[in-house]
Amino acid sequence: MFSLLKTAGITFIPMKKRITLILILMSVCVTGIAGLQLYWNYENYQRTVKTFKHDINEALNTAADKEILQRHEIIIAKFKKWMADTSFITITCNTNNRDSATVFTFKDTHPYFPNKGVSFSLNEFKQKLKQITPEAKAMVINHFGNTILREDLKKGIVFFYTPRLGDSLGKIFNSNLLNKASLNGIYKSELSARGIDAAFKLNTGKADRNLFITQKVNTALRRPYIKEYVSAGFESPGVYFLRQMKWLIISSFLLIGITIFCYAYTVKTLLTQQKLAILKDDFVNNMTHELKTPVATINIAAEAIQDFNLSKTSANEYLGIIRYQAGNLTNLIDQILKNVVSEQGNTPLNLTKVNTGELINQIISEYKPQSDAANISVNFKNDDNLTALADSQLLKNAIANLLDNAIKYGGTGSVINVSQRAENGSIIIRVKDNGPGIPAEYHAKIFERFFRVPSGDIHNVKGYGLGLSYAKSIIEKHSGTLTLISNGQGAGFTISIPLIYHEAGQSPVT
Repeated sequence: MFSLLKTAGITFIPMKKRITLILILMSVCVTGIAGLQLYWNYENYQRTVKTFKHDINEALNTAADKEILQRHEIIIAKFKKWMADTSFITITCNTNNRDSATVFTFKDTHPYFPNKGVSFSLNEFKQKLKQITPEAKAMVINHFGNTILREDLKKGIVFFYTPRLGDSLGKIFNSNLLNKASLNGIYKSELSARGIDAAFKLNTGKADRNLFITQKVNTALRRPYIKEYVSAGFESPGVYFLRQMKWLIISSFLLIGITIFCYAYTVKTLLTQQKLAILKDDFVNNMTHELKTPVATINIAAEAIQDFNLSKTSANEYLGIIRYQAGNLTNLIDQILKNVVSEQGNTPLNLTKVNTGELINQIISEYKPQSDAANISVNFKNDDNLTALADSQLLKNAIANLLDNAIKYGGTGSVINVSQRAENGSIIIRVKDNGPGIPAEYHAKIFERFFRVPSGDIHNVKGYGLGLSYAKSIIEKHSGTLTLISNGQGAGFTISIPLIYHEAGQSPVT
């Protein structure tokens, strides 16, 4: 994404606007991907449903035709049997014509009334027979049944070639109704050949609101003169589509979900980066402000020593100023380096048994000049003599950061209460001031690197937004916690670290 912006020649855009532009571009891309997936699913649904409707109707037409042909074959087989039965039909032949060609005649063996029967010749039959032979008779029967009668049945008509033969054909023709079981099997095969595996129900055209009904198909033998309609009912095409394409749909929506998740994660990351950039800008602004004062003071003092003929006392005074401001710069560098080391997370702890009460007393003593200068009272309530397994220097740095903040932000004349106690196998250390406290909206951010409670362009309190983040990382390395309690009447920080020994008579903690 950044390379795309660089190619477009917009790398000069400020970070905030650049991130906003990236979010807009990503939103368009994600919306496009999701839209294309949904559109593809919709088009696939429309195409599948259309094909489904077409195929089930075509399959029913084909199945009906095949079922009718089956019934035709039954009629033809019976017709041939009747023709071969000499007690029913008599077949003769002669050559009594001008061409001396073989003419075949068949008529009722026992007619209702005298008749000549039906006479015909076959162009493909070249033999000249005066008397019918078994072979010629079989040929005549097959020709009449397979060709003439079959064509008549396709047209839906029956000719009365002889009275008795016509009556028999008419009866079987009218009684030979649809075989629904046979049609059901043929229809199922036709659907399978078209790749459709769906349950259906044959009916007589009655509507069923729960089913999708196909077009009606005429299954009468005497169609189009007689109409006997049959249709089939299926589950909804939409349900069929979902059932057939469920894995494809699931994978499609899974892809959309992954895309949206990646988009949300990227947005969160970008917003975090934007927030971090803002915090770093504030840090740089604060640090620049803090650096200018000692650097300017050092320059002025150095120029005074160089340009003026100062007495030894005045020179020492200026050198003292230089050393003091150099110490401030060193302190700033130390804080930054310590924070970087703590962020790396791979610095081993130099664990020893530490008496936390003695450690806190030492910290309070070291900060006495600052607290006295601000007319701040520091009270330490140490009810127990507690021991922890800790890195003495790092733990001291963490507690010192809390006391330093309380002195800075508590205000002139405030009171700082420090206490420690044993509770549930842990040492609880609390540092609380009675200053203005920390607004609730900043409680969740107070331990973030570079974060400082906003105060506009006022820099009455020196700081770089690193102390609390550094302190929290140290305490967590000691398997402890650092929490904030601020209710508008000062700010309180509570440290909890494992207790290994309580010298007030309690047993060692394991």
